[in-house]
Amino acid sequence: AAAVEQRLAQFRAARGRAAAAPRPAEPPGKAAASEASEGPRAATVGPGGGVQVRPGAAAAPVWARPLLLKVLLWAVLLALFAELELGLPYFVLSLLYWMYAGTRGPAERRPGELSAYSVFNPGCAAIAGTLRAEQLERELYYRPAAGR
Repeated sequence: AAAVEQRLAQFRAARGRAAAAPRPAEPPGKAAASEASEGPRAATVGPGGGVQVRPGAAAAPVWARPLLLKVLLWAVLLALFAELELGLPYFVLSLLYWMYAGTRGPAERRPGELSAYSVFNPGCAAIAGTLRAEQLERELYYRPAAGR
């Protein structure tokens, strides 16, 4: 427990030094991207068309969020198609589209990201938390884990 407390104290001291140290100059694009992840800020278009980020300012209003706008557009179109007595086909086709858009192919995975289906992973590697047949059998018969 003392070793953990000592490492925690070292971490806090290093974090305090990093916060107090001046940041090196970064390109404008990187600086805006790193500041955007630190907290609520408002972005405005400045002179020359560049984006200026003001710390501590209010974020974009709720109605300007893209997901909300998409849902509202879908609901309005659903009401229109329902009025035309085509609501059910519109709903079914939109569900099929959402299923298609929600699936990603293997080429769209990030480097190092594993698939939930082990047969698509290199060497059939399983992701953490996967219940394998060997593990189930071992737990059913109360056998020790392999190599222990």
